[in-house]
Amino acid sequence: MTIRAVILSGGSGTRLWPASRETFPKQLLPLTGERSLLQETAARLDGFSGELDPRLLVASNEEYRFIIAEQLRQSGVNDASIILEPVGRNTAPALTLAALTANGEGDDPILLVMPADHMIADRAAFQQAIAEGMRQAEAGGLVCFGIVPERAETGYGYILGGEALAGSAARELAEFVEKPDAAAAARYLASGVYFWNSGIFMFRASVWLAALAHFRPDIDAACRAAYAGRKADADFVRVERAAFEGCPSDSIDYAVMEKLHSAPRLGRGVVVPLSAGWSDVGSWDALWAVSKRDADGNAAYGDVLLHDSRDTLVYASHRLVAAVGCQDMVVVETADAVLAVPKSRAQDVKKVVERLKAEGRSHGRFHRKVFRPWGWYDSLDGGDRFQVKRIVVNPGASLSLQMHHHRAEHWIVVKGTAEVSRGDEVFLLSENESTYIPLGITHRLFNPGLLPLEIIEVQSGAYLGEDDIVRFEDRYGRLQEQT
Repeated sequence: MTIRAVILSGGSGTRLWPASRETFPKQLLPLTGERSLLQETAARLDGFSGELDPRLLVASNEEYRFIIAEQLRQSGVNDASIILEPVGRNTAPALTLAALTANGEGDDPILLVMPADHMIADRAAFQQAIAEGMRQAEAGGLVCFGIVPERAETGYGYILGGEALAGSAARELAEFVEKPDAAAAARYLASGVYFWNSGIFMFRASVWLAALAHFRPDIDAACRAAYAGRKADADFVRVERAAFEGCPSDSIDYAVMEKLHSAPRLGRGVVVPLSAGWSDVGSWDALWAVSKRDADGNAAYGDVLLHDSRDTLVYASHRLVAAVGCQDMVVVETADAVLAVPKSRAQDVKKVVERLKAEGRSHGRFHRKVFRPWGWYDSLDGGDRFQVKRIVVNPGASLSLQMHHHRAEHWIVVKGTAEVSRGDEVFLLSENESTYIPLGITHRLFNPGLLPLEIIEVQSGAYLGEDDIVRFEDRYGRLQEQT
C-alpha cells in the first residue's frame, strides 16, 4: 500500500517572535539550518524504502500560499497539491480536506500526517518508525507516534500506551493526557508507558473519514461541502469559503483519536514509539535545547560574539550581536526588532505579540521584508509622507496592474531590466534609469529578463499603507482579495 505525505502548515508560532510573525511563521524559517522547517518536513521521507506517492499534500491558509509554493519549488518538490483553508479551523478539518483530496486522486492511500513546524534530527530512526506505522495502518489501525520522553516535561500533552502488540514495539492506544504538573510528569517518565504527543499520525484515508463521520458528522459534512465546491487556482486548491467557514474547529486528537475506545469497530488506536531527536521547536528555550552548543552551553546563529556567557542562545539575522556576561538568556535580533528574555520566561514571548496586536502595531504581523508571489520588498526607511523600499522581482514575474489614490512613486532600476506600463505607455528601463508614477495613474512593473530585477522605490503622499492598492489585472488571483 502506498504512503502519501500530508503536511499541516497553518500554525503561527507566536512564541518564536520576533523571527516568527503572523504572515511569516516559524515553519517558513530556517531555524536549524539552511532549509526551513517546512522544507525539512517535505524531505523527511527521502530515501524511504517503502512505496511512496511523490505527490505531496499541504494544507495551509491563504496568507502563506505563495511562499509555501516557492519554498517547495526551491526544494525540488514539483508535484504538490496545496489546499487552502479560507479560515483556520484546527487540524481535524485540515486533515479531512487532505483525505478527501487523496481519496479523489488515488486508491485509498495511507496518509502520513506531519506538522510543518517540527524538527527531527534522526531521519533513519524516523523512517524506521514510519515503516512500523505503515504495518499497523495497513491492518486498519489509526496510528499516533509517541515521543519517548527524555525528561519530566510539563509543556507537552502525553499519550498512555496500553497493551503491547505482538511482534511489534507498538502498543494499543489507551489514553490521551493533558499537560501534567511536575509531579505527574515525573511519574509518567518513570513508568515507561507514557509518551509525548508528537502530533504525527498515520492511517488510511478511508479509515480517517469513516471515524470522523462517526464521531464528528458536523465536521465531516462541512468539509465535504467545502471540498465539493473546490476550484483549482494555479498551484492551489481553493475550497468553498462559506461551507468551510461553517465548519466547527477541532483537533485530530479531540475529534477522533481520544474517542476510539468507544467504537472499536472503526479501527484500533495504536501508539508507535518514536525516538528520533524530535522537537516541536515551540519556543526559544526549545531551540536552545536542540542546538549545537559550545563548551559553556551557548548556542549561536548568525554573526555573534559571546564573552563570559553561559547557557545562552543568541540568534542574529541582520547584524553583529555581542553578548557579555549573559547566563540562561535568549537574545534574538531581526531587521526591525530585538528580544531579550531569560530562558525560563521564553513561554511568555507570546504576551509581547498579544500586546503588539492590542496596540495596533505591525511588528507582530509583518517582517520588514515582505514576500509576494512576484518576489519581495524591504521597507528601508520612512517618515512623514515618504517611504523607501527595495523591491526585487523574480525573472518573468509581474506586479499587478494597479493604481493608488494617495501616493506617487519614483522607480530607480539598480539591477536588471524593467518593463514599465504607465497609463497608455509601455517602455523599458535599464540599470541607473528611473521613472515617475503620478498619483492616480495605472501602472505595472514586469521583469522580462532571466535575472532578478531590483529597484529602489520612493513613495510620497498623504497615505502610504499597503491597502491603498486598486488592482485591475493580476496573474496571481488577488483581485478577489480587494475590499
